[in-house]
Amino acid sequence: MSTPKALPYKLACLCDLRDAQGRVLLLRRAREPNRGLCSPIGGKLDMHTGESPAQCAQREIQEEAGIDVPIDRLHLMGLISEQAYEGKGHWLLFYYRVLGAVSVSRTEINEGTLEWFHPHEIDALPLPETDRRIIWPMVRKAEASYSAQRPGSKPGFFTLHIDCSKPGPDGKPGMTWSVEQQS
Repeated sequence: MSTPKALPYKLACLCDLRDAQGRVLLLRRAREPNRGLCSPIGGKLDMHTGESPAQCAQREIQEEAGIDVPIDRLHLMGLISEQAYEGKGHWLLFYYRVLGAVSVSRTEINEGTLEWFHPHEIDALPLPETDRRIIWPMVRKAEASYSAQRPGSKPGFFTLHIDCSKPGPDGKPGMTWSVEQQS
């Protein structure tokens, strides 16, 4: 039996921002990974400085959306491990939901275009397959317990593992996943 090829492990955050109408801010990516697809803003942790996941989310929101969000408004909503994503590496993603509404203009940034979408529009967008089939359904479940108008309300929490290492029946990259925790 051969040993699987060692792939690098990357740590990153995804940031779920909503406006007063409940729309979700997504980045239509102009760069890899996921060029041409829509995803939440975010980025890799600065491991050289020992940046925490919440500090990374705060920094990425400032860099990409141009707004300062205090760490106490960041709710860790999910942990997502992606094994062998695109055959290039493993990812551990910290999914943060910003509590309360934010205001960000539609704008072009180095990474792509920031755009607002109603939650019911997301499934019709070009999305990474892991997001479409797994992550957004989990976010919807966790979001169901949250009401910005109810003091102290917070979304639920989930952890999941996505294995992208095995080819599907059509020979294209396949994926299996398991929900490890959800509340």
